[in-house]
Amino acid sequence: MPGHFFTHISRIFHAKKACKSPKLITCNFYKLIRSPRNLSGNNAIRFFNPYCKNKEITVLVKKINQLARIQGKKEITQDQGAFDLGIDKERDVEGVGMGVLSDGTPYLNQRGLAALCGIKNAHIGTVSKNWNDDIQKPRITTIKGILSEAGLEIDQPHIEVRHKGVVHFCYPAEISLAVLEYYALDAGTNIRPEARKNFRLLAGSKLRELIYSQVGYDPTRENQRKFDKWHERLELNYQSAPKGFFHVFNEAHTIIYELIQAGAEIGEKLIVDISIGQHWSKHWGENDLQSEFGKRQKYPHRYPSDHPQALSNPQESWCYPLAALGAYREWLQDVYIEGGKFGKYLKGKTKQGVLPPSVAQLALESIEAPKRLPKKS
Repeated sequence: MPGHFFTHISRIFHAKKACKSPKLITCNFYKLIRSPRNLSGNNAIRFFNPYCKNKEITVLVKKINQLARIQGKKEITQDQGAFDLGIDKERDVEGVGMGVLSDGTPYLNQRGLAALCGIKNAHIGTVSKNWNDDIQKPRITTIKGILSEAGLEIDQPHIEVRHKGVVHFCYPAEISLAVLEYYALDAGTNIRPEARKNFRLLAGSKLRELIYSQVGYDPTRENQRKFDKWHERLELNYQSAPKGFFHVFNEAHTIIYELIQAGAEIGEKLIVDISIGQHWSKHWGENDLQSEFGKRQKYPHRYPSDHPQALSNPQESWCYPLAALGAYREWLQDVYIEGGKFGKYLKGKTKQGVLPPSVAQLALESIEAPKRLPKKS
């Protein structure tokens, strides 16, 4: 039984600590979605702690308003074979196998559910095997009763999914919780203390939320949606400059990313690469950089259809010789960012009501603090 893992779960659900920096909220959640890692103990707490401030810590940033479809409502029979679903994400957390199916259903595998309940894997397999017996065993009757009280009728407790050449037995979160409740409260002499402890921690929606967060899955797509407008522009322009040239938009990724992470809504009213492009173009002309790097050229730049700028698509924008890329990056850091031009841009957007002051300050702090390599001793 992976006791350490559930000790850490308990810390996550019951520890109380204040969030040190709002930057952690966005950055850690983005890291969690894009790069799931093994989180345990203090590492797990450091990831989830920023989502709450002066209140009891929970696994997700916000309440999940849109849950995946409950898999039990599908017709699943023993004769059906492998179910027509795939595994979107999976992870083993200290012996507890969990994942999310391609339709968004969170699940535990047979070993993971057995570990939660403090029993052998074979007992979970027996639950599936005896589920549709003509004469129902008390254990099956009780588990079905728990599900019935929740408004669920299940033809089969597990879903068979073929993944990477292996058939996986996936127990959806609702069913896993019903089995866990049985071994925590209703199994008589077979009640397991591990099951009771874990049921207290994971009752309600907490098991579902735990699975989502541990495998790095966002059921609401809230985190992904905030990048949508940026991604639309990338799709339209990432190969628009001719070979041997770069354009400012494709070189503004760090700034745009930090703005999004700080909470800015990137869209038609907040296009920082226009500001960067205007200042760099002026710098290019005033310093006669053409004589050093060669002539710049025009290229067709396009905006998404929901941007008012799209009415004049394609727009002619400057692209610059790749030989000038190093000089551009030095200018971006030394002149545009640290020289105050970026801060002035954010201040202007704040006055226009496009950007909250707190978001502007967080973005500025993130970008004005370049990472430096540690000095060798």
